[in-house]
Amino acid sequence: MKTLKFKLYEHKRNRHLKRMINAAGVIYNHCIALHKRYYRMWGKHLNCAKLQSHIAKFRKRNQFWQSIGSQAVQDICQRIEKAYQLFFKHNKKGVRPPGFKKVKKYKSFTLKQAGYKFLGGNRVKVGNRVYQFWQSREIEGKIKTLTIKRTALGELFMVVVVNNELEPEIKSTTGKIAGFDFGLKTFLTCSDGTSIKSPQFLKQSLNAIKKASSNHSKKVKWSNNRERARKNLVRKHEDVYNTRRDWFWKLAHKLTDNFDVLCFETLNLKGMQRLWGRKISDLAFGEFLQILEWLAKKKNKQVIFVDKWYPSSKTCSHCGHILENLDLSIRQWRCPSCQSINERDENAARNIQMVGASTIGLGDVRLAMPAIAV
Repeated sequence: MKTLKFKLYEHKRNRHLKRMINAAGVIYNHCIALHKRYYRMWGKHLNCAKLQSHIAKFRKRNQFWQSIGSQAVQDICQRIEKAYQLFFKHNKKGVRPPGFKKVKKYKSFTLKQAGYKFLGGNRVKVGNRVYQFWQSREIEGKIKTLTIKRTALGELFMVVVVNNELEPEIKSTTGKIAGFDFGLKTFLTCSDGTSIKSPQFLKQSLNAIKKASSNHSKKVKWSNNRERARKNLVRKHEDVYNTRRDWFWKLAHKLTDNFDVLCFETLNLKGMQRLWGRKISDLAFGEFLQILEWLAKKKNKQVIFVDKWYPSSKTCSHCGHILENLDLSIRQWRCPSCQSINERDENAARNIQMVGASTIGLGDVRLAMPAIAV
């Protein structure tokens, strides 16, 4: 499966797509209300098939609901069903059931086999109207779904999921393995001693975001000035998101080009979020790992995760001695067994590399070359 994203041209006919997204938001809220009412009356979960049957009948009498395709309505019911199943499975972990959403903030609708048609070039027909999009790449493979997405700025994007079975695998081998340790001051520390610092894009733009937020809060509610200030604030956040994501992709390409096996420690991101808050959100370790895993799979590389309870920082990488306690403020420590001096992050990265190598049964592994920061 491959996901392609294209931006639609700005045009006055785009209001029809936005109207369809609003209709999807109204149907979504109606389905949530039906779920809640059904549970109050019968004490049971409303079956997805029953919900789809009811919405299909009600949709025939509502002209506004008919502006969106029947498959998109079915997908809304399936989304809600998945959200409830996750709630039933993980409610003890703090997962909440799906709730109501503001229609103007509702984001997208999805079409599967019907309701759209590609007309060649950069034109696509959704419903009864033709729209143009920025064709940054060719759409190759069998199209599975098409999603129309609306951003907070009101821009429209088309997300196409294709099943590209003919895409050749990229095979390049370096014979190198490396372990990496995430940190707060340095984004990544490699097992060879090199470190990669994070630009901390949110921290760099924080003053501009605060100023834009202050301007937004001072405007009169429901005024045009407030809407302009809101869009300016959204642009500031989008700039941070886009620059950070671009940096992640470039760094992931560098690492996967330099190493065949990349070893990381499993992170407790929720616990880190509670301790360090905004800094963890700015570093966005989870988002980087998602990009790296996808790219490694495409390039036929391997990403290994070491157990999060493994004491990588407290274990001496020279003799294997494990300390009982190691405070977070201590960045260097001397091993009481072999008297070697260990730098905290580099030592952890070496231990992660060795454990990762033993996990996949590698015996003699060459030391990794330095990773290059973007």
